Amino acid sequence: MKHLSILVPDEQTNMSTIACIVGAYQIFSEANNYLARKNENPIFKIELVGATKNDFLNNNLLSIKHQVTIDEIAKTNLVAIPASLIRDYETASKNNKRLIDWVTQQYKHGAEIASMCAGSFMLASTGMLAGRTCSTHWALSEGFRELYPDVNLQTDQLITDENGIYTNGGAYSFLNLLLYLVEKFYDRQTAIHCAKYFQIDLGRSLQAEFSIFSGHKKHSDDVILIAQNTLKKTIKTKFLLKN
Repeated sequence: MKHLSILVPDEQTNMSTIACIVGAYQIFSEANNYLARKNENPIFKIELVGATKNDFLNNNLLSIKHQVTIDEIAKTNLVAIPASLIRDYETASKNNKRLIDWVTQQYKHGAEIASMCAGSFMLASTGMLAGRTCSTHWALSEGFRELYPDVNLQTDQLITDENGIYTNGGAYSFLNLLLYLVEKFYDRQTAIHCAKYFQIDLGRSLQAEFSIFSGHKKHSDDVILIAQNTLKKTIKTKFLLKN
């Protein structure tokens, strides 16, 4: 049986972090249950993994306690990184730096890594995305490119898959990534079952249609900047072109 590690950061988290953790646990558990009902063996042993024994995720509204710590796992096959507020290694908390280092080591030893939504920042901070393609929430693209210019960011893509590293776009599109992984590690029929059970569109491939346009303004062209600001202020104004 393979091992799935769903990371549980105990700091720098938000509601999206919790959604990713719960969603990943539910979908992979149902994939195992589907096989069990067919008298087949489960593919993954699923565990919530934290940095330490004493600290757990608590955002004053919902709490999640991990099942094991990184020190208790010698080898895992797939690591799922939830969305978080971690943006780079330098600003990560002590426990989250331990998680980042552990993910790096697990990848070197053959594990595959999947980041959900803004979890791409944590993944990029490992250095393993350098020169590779990834996606993240379209609203975070500018900040991501500034921090990681050596990564080929493609926010139009809903899912990327490159050398055992998977990423997805923003928000609840992480559900589509989970179905993609179920199909890859289980089979197509199990993925279809999970899609029907959780009522998720299995056919999505892009997030471009959900993005809201926001002009790039961090440049040195003053004339273009003035034009951008003018257009923003007068967006509802009608202009007549004269010959």
